[in-house]
Amino acid sequence: MTRLQDLYNKTYRNELMKELGLDNVMAVPTITKIVINSGVGEAVNNSNAIEEMAEILERISGQKPVINKAKKAISAFKIREGLEIGVSVTLRGAKMWQFFDKLVNVVFPRTKDFRGVNPNAFDGAGNYSIGITEHTVFPEIDPNKVQKIRPLQLTIVTNTRSNEYARALLNKFGFPFKKDGNKS
Repeated sequence: MTRLQDLYNKTYRNELMKELGLDNVMAVPTITKIVINSGVGEAVNNSNAIEEMAEILERISGQKPVINKAKKAISAFKIREGLEIGVSVTLRGAKMWQFFDKLVNVVFPRTKDFRGVNPNAFDGAGNYSIGITEHTVFPEIDPNKVQKIRPLQLTIVTNTRSNEYARALLNKFGFPFKKDGNKS
């Protein structure tokens, strides 16, 4: 069991149950999965871009990524149906908790000019999405060996349907939300 998962099971779950006024332990919010995604639009002209991004995502997540294909053709972007245009990984279980720990305690502090994440980026169903502009903030990536800096999108999926419950869960782990005075 990972450090954060153990902390959640022994401490945070009971605290959340009391704070949110829940009677059933199964109603307490928890993280169910983390999806890491990167669109590689450059793959239209450079076929090596997909393989490079897949290798980067594998190093970051510790899991083999899935290559996503275009579902329909878009002539303005020179995209044909079936063209490989993105890479994604879905993390669950121990790998998910390890990645979440790394995200909160290593990646966010390493991000240049980081002032916190948007507290309003919840989707209305208790899921939180973050955009990371540079994949080089991850400790597994050597910035000197990167051909191109690429963005990543992360979605933290919870088992709750309430944004307030999901925010309370992420606050327990010390998620760095922006304070009200730092709106930008």
